[in-house]
Amino acid sequence: MATRGAAALPRPLPVATLSSRRGTSPAASCPTSARPWRRARLSSRNEARAGLRLRVDASMADPVEERLPAAPASAAPSEPQPQVRISTWNWKGYNIRYQYAGTSGPALVLIHGFGANSDHWRKNIPALAMANRVYAIDLIGYGYSDKPNPRELGESFYTFETWGEQLNMFCAEVVKSEAFFICNSIGGLVGLQAAVMEPQKCKGIFLLNISLRMLHITKQPWFGKPFIKSFQSVLRNTVIGKLFFNAVATPESVKNILCQCYHDTSAVTDELVQFILQPGLDPGAVDVFLEFICYSGGPLPEELLPRVKCPILVAWGEKDPWEPVELGRAYASFDAVEDFVVLPNVGHCPQDEAPDLVNPLVESFVVRHS
Repeated sequence: MATRGAAALPRPLPVATLSSRRGTSPAASCPTSARPWRRARLSSRNEARAGLRLRVDASMADPVEERLPAAPASAAPSEPQPQVRISTWNWKGYNIRYQYAGTSGPALVLIHGFGANSDHWRKNIPALAMANRVYAIDLIGYGYSDKPNPRELGESFYTFETWGEQLNMFCAEVVKSEAFFICNSIGGLVGLQAAVMEPQKCKGIFLLNISLRMLHITKQPWFGKPFIKSFQSVLRNTVIGKLFFNAVATPESVKNILCQCYHDTSAVTDELVQFILQPGLDPGAVDVFLEFICYSGGPLPEELLPRVKCPILVAWGEKDPWEPVELGRAYASFDAVEDFVVLPNVGHCPQDEAPDLVNPLVESFVVRHS
């Protein structure tokens, strides 16, 4: 896969796959050269690994994380999970919502994908906060953060550079320490961009189904580029864009979209639909939505990955229809990527669809690099 100003993606290396423990999708629930930290790939169940081994077994109720020495298994259930709190941070005069939990340990900042917000991490924040300081942020333009009109700010406001700057300032002013970035979809581009801009802020990056940006202008055939620009202009500058948004911003449409990208559609609850839809009805949301779907420039993952100086772990839902795992595997062989883990029977948003698989992976990654 060719890139602008970059060599072709390196040849993929072998990747680890977590043993399947998830069922098939219940359709009835929805409408119709290596770095010093580089580690060996995750071992299979029968292979020894010094210090730390993560395994998922079909016969187990939950993933088991084995540490040396191991904490007593009976202690965990009796420990109450930390309370999740919501607060607002002022960045450049804009109100930014974030959620946080945990009082000690390494700092983790959770970064959502397109159209989502920090509520998409509700199944991860309390569990991860048992041993970490956890923050989940609403990127500007999304969730319950302010949504300034891009027409008043210039067309280059809603970019990965803007969000990368926001993330780094959040670490400086709210987290007040370096942090691990835990990212889903386009949030992965935000985490990579922030780490490139200020490497000292980031201890490691955990990428979940990072956006491949297949609609990027450099990935289109030469004869299609003029049509893409014309279509973007129509969306931005005519009533068609707002009509399209209005058709999408309904409970039925949101549920249908989520059912496409979740393999286990029983995870697409009415609560999830409301978490995604409600802030999308705020004033200004339509302009941000149209601005981003017309954003076909900016960085690609394969351009940022070689520039990142911290360790990276990539995990990918095997059944992602939007970002195919077969294409994602190519990221396994970048120097900073220590592991590529395939999550069986999981779609585009593993943190919400399969937190029982994702949370232990995050915890082991953080322990390994703290």
